[in-house]
Amino acid sequence: MREMGLCLNSEENYDGAFEHLSKVADLGDVEAHYQLSIMYQKGNGVENDEQMEAYHLEVAAIAGHPKARHNLACIEGNNGRQKRAMKHLLISASLGDDLSLEELKIEYATGRGH
Repeated sequence: MREMGLCLNSEENYDGAFEHLSKVADLGDVEAHYQLSIMYQKGNGVENDEQMEAYHLEVAAIAGHPKARHNLACIEGNNGRQKRAMKHLLISASLGDDLSLEELKIEYATGRGH
């Protein structure tokens, strides 16, 4: 069912994608939570909703999704919570997210990563 949701999403059938992804997210599918967060971020098939975006990111991140953790770092950084952003980047990098690792290098090189 997740694959069907991803396929519908790539075809820009956002209503169908949302329906399928929501069902499998309710069953605990981590990737579905991450994909729903993107839909809420972009407003694809749903209203743009930062709270729902964050909710789905948090569920996916807690379950070990590195990109979800990276996106949480971005949200925290944009909201002025640098220490929390750094913690998320460290976790994401330890899970293998190369973009988080590169951002950590920049933060430490510029003295912002305490």
